[in-house]
Amino acid sequence: MQIVAVIDDDIGMRTSVTRVLQASGYICETYSSAEEYLDGLAASKANSVLIDIHMDGLSGIELCTRLKASGRFLNVILMTGIDIEANEAKAFKAGCNAYLHKPFSTRSLIDAIEKRASV
Repeated sequence: MQIVAVIDDDIGMRTSVTRVLQASGYICETYSSAEEYLDGLAASKANSVLIDIHMDGLSGIELCTRLKASGRFLNVILMTGIDIEANEAKAFKAGCNAYLHKPFSTRSLIDAIEKRASV
């Protein structure tokens, strides 16, 4: 069973991504910030984490760095609506498994989740 944590401070994006994932058979946990996710990390059952890069407080790249350093086996997918090549390089250096540019297709999102699940 795939559980995806969706972390985005934009409620509209969080809601739409959650609906798409649920319609595709995934279970979702939703968080409005990196800090909220970290506060609930011990209870989280997510295998994959979809994180917006640009949020108030801790950024998606900073959260990715912390998650990778923690040793937790998570598929980290970063997403952004701001297409800056340097951010993509930073994201992969931080340890993300996939990087999505908003708006992205449902297929791109599912592929990013399933790619890691099959490894």
